Amino acid sequence: MENKTSISNAFMTFMKEAPDHAAAWGEMVQKMGKSHALDAKTTALVYVGVLAALRIESGIPFHVKSAKAAGATRDEVISAVMVGMPAAGHVVTQVLPAAVASYDEE
Repeated sequence: MENKTSISNAFMTFMKEAPDHAAAWGEMVQKMGKSHALDAKTTALVYVGVLAALRIESGIPFHVKSAKAAGATRDEVISAVMVGMPAAGHVVTQVLPAAVASYDEE
């Protein structure tokens, strides 16, 4: 998913201002992605759930669009956000508006 409009300003700044760190981080992400047994859709949904639990709203648009591109339904994205509620609490709802809006964008 290369839609730059869904990449947060913070992440864009990270890539621009700390390119060596960004390259190292990107390499690690690529290797991690190849080292697990989850399919792309499941991985994307789990990541959305982790972002929700950590309240990292800035990553939600990009990763929701990635989940959608991998075949996730709107209900699956909402469930991914909400699945962390028993452990993380009501805070997961903080990213729900961004998740739904990102999914609904064309």
